[in-house]
Amino acid sequence: MNYFDMDQTEEKILDKLSRMAEESGFIKPELYRKYEVKRGLRDLDGKGVLVGLTEIGEVHSYIMDEGEKVSVPGRLIYRGVDIRDLAKGFIEDDRFGFEETAYLLLFGNLPSQNAQKEFELLLAQYQRLPEDFTRDVILKAPSKDIMNTLARSVLALYSYDDNADDTSMQNVLKQCLKLIACFPSLAVYGYQAFSHYHGNQSLYIHSPRQGLSIAENILSMLRPDSSYSKLEATLLDLALVLHAEHGGGNNSSFVTHVVTSTGTDTYSAIAAAIGSLKGPRHGGANIKVVRMFEDMKEKVKDWEDDQEIERYLTQILSKDAFDRAGLIYGIGHAVYSISDPRAVILKGYVAQLAQEKGLEEEFKLYSKVETLAPQVIARFNTMYKTVSANVDFYSGFVYKMLNIPEEMFTPIFAISRIVGWSAHRIEEIANVGKIIRPAYKSVAARRHYTKMSER
Repeated sequence: MNYFDMDQTEEKILDKLSRMAEESGFIKPELYRKYEVKRGLRDLDGKGVLVGLTEIGEVHSYIMDEGEKVSVPGRLIYRGVDIRDLAKGFIEDDRFGFEETAYLLLFGNLPSQNAQKEFELLLAQYQRLPEDFTRDVILKAPSKDIMNTLARSVLALYSYDDNADDTSMQNVLKQCLKLIACFPSLAVYGYQAFSHYHGNQSLYIHSPRQGLSIAENILSMLRPDSSYSKLEATLLDLALVLHAEHGGGNNSSFVTHVVTSTGTDTYSAIAAAIGSLKGPRHGGANIKVVRMFEDMKEKVKDWEDDQEIERYLTQILSKDAFDRAGLIYGIGHAVYSISDPRAVILKGYVAQLAQEKGLEEEFKLYSKVETLAPQVIARFNTMYKTVSANVDFYSGFVYKMLNIPEEMFTPIFAISRIVGWSAHRIEEIANVGKIIRPAYKSVAARRHYTKMSER
């Protein structure tokens, strides 16, 4: 049935209504300054507005010296432990670190050997999805976006939980641990369904194996032959550790606090966080980095020529190259300026994997851009005195070298960050805070109601 007049197509009506919606939604920029609104919950100098307290993660990027803000090399601290020391510890012991990191973030202390084994056994027990869940939820409605599949799967798990709305600490912890354990399967199976039904590829559904780390299981389930090298698993494990937490102010963790403060269930809170992370301004930046470099490799003929690379980067900033957005992806961060500790840690191991994969020349190009881009940005826009490579700059290159498809880049971020989200949900519940409700000032002009016949 056609509800529209012959000369009023759906497209015309929607076009007219969308223009009206945009006009009604626009607020004059000067009003934000007039009422001192902290847009994005950030001060004009970029400092985040303090809205809460946390003991989970700390992002440190500056010191105050005689009342002046002075940038320092970035530090990321998990429960008081510097991420550099944490990574050095498990790498020197030649073991995987993500499970240890999850324990630290959730329970506040580094685990003993026995506590670690007990924790890993519990996660292994929780890896298995409910019976027929893969067939009935994931395979029957394959999505073209794996983050959509992940969110939908998390919401569907609510129906399989007899105590889904129980927000007692023990029940919430159990729900969080189950989600941490099964996120790799939800994401990988979502990708396999996409690859098969939308990409006409063979369907591979490998069960997670007890005794393997989460990083190993991701590679095992993702690859047709389930094979991987020790270095591949080590680097993926490190990437998971570095993405697990980034303070309560990052968008998706803040969303977790906001939604948890309403008293809702774990599945709704985590699905909301997934929706936040899906946004390209938050979790999808590493895909942009990889695509930017693919374009750069085509346009820049001599990868050793600094001037040619600088010309290309200037064209990006001038919106004359790549996606015309004027952004050099992977360079700059909302908090870090001198350095992002995650990028610093990751870079050393990226070089090893690039050598194993025969991609040393491409790694050199990344290194050159990391050096040249801040200089180009500083010349182009004097507002940005100091910027540096962020973790997205190298993580996408890592995933590419691991033959992980682009569709899985952000889901892998989610597989890692579910740990931080869980810790923040638990922290919000433990402190029995008020519902989070910041104020919005109405700047609409008052009007009288006009009868329909008089409009």
